[in-house]
Amino acid sequence: MANPEGGRQKPEEKRLGPVLRRRDQVQASTTDQRLLDTEGPSEWVHTDPWRVLRIQSEFIEGFGTLAELPPAISVFGSARTPPGTPEYTAGEQLGRALVKAGFAVITGGGPGAMEAANKGAREARGISVGLGIELPFEQGLNPHVDIGVNFRYFFVRKTMFVKYAQGFVVLPGGLGTLDELFEALTLVQTQKVTRFPIVLFGTDYWSGLVEWLRNTVIAQGKASEHDLLLFHVTDDIEEAISLVTKEVGK
Repeated sequence: MANPEGGRQKPEEKRLGPVLRRRDQVQASTTDQRLLDTEGPSEWVHTDPWRVLRIQSEFIEGFGTLAELPPAISVFGSARTPPGTPEYTAGEQLGRALVKAGFAVITGGGPGAMEAANKGAREARGISVGLGIELPFEQGLNPHVDIGVNFRYFFVRKTMFVKYAQGFVVLPGGLGTLDELFEALTLVQTQKVTRFPIVLFGTDYWSGLVEWLRNTVIAQGKASEHDLLLFHVTDDIEEAISLVTKEVGK
């Protein structure tokens, strides 16, 4: 929520895993931030071993919740995509089409493109999953999520996205979307995961990135031409679903 000066106000309510804080008890920083922050007193030296147990519990919670999911696809995209826009509509269509193709739909559980994919999956009577993250100004899981898990740590959440999905469909998005995209590309490039299709939806949005990879990164020898085959770009819902279906052997 923005204030008149253009900043953000502290939320009235915040969830930290199973813990709920309200009003004056809402903390300004996140668990990830406190883990990674190197400033301040040295007491963190004595508390990091205990954080390992919390991290372990997040993995156990995620594994336990998602272990029995059917084949699933993770759909990424901007939390700032407004309802009623072509991108939002595409998210809904992708969610519905993935369910009809036999997949559960996993998103980051937030608003925008994530909400759209969850909505499409729910309306198609499929399994709609949201993997949320603790943020300073979180908005919570969208109402179309049927199975939701909130994480404190980004790296635990990222593991769940890859482990329990057979592929990614990536709608136009910002830094978080790019982070997930390039992590997936790196895992495929280094063969940490196999048979993992990655589809970028929206040629107008992604064409500049593809050209930069080809004309700068690959041209300067920082990657190989073969790396452009690690993903597909399309504007067509049926083609996106076909690429996912074909590559995961359904």
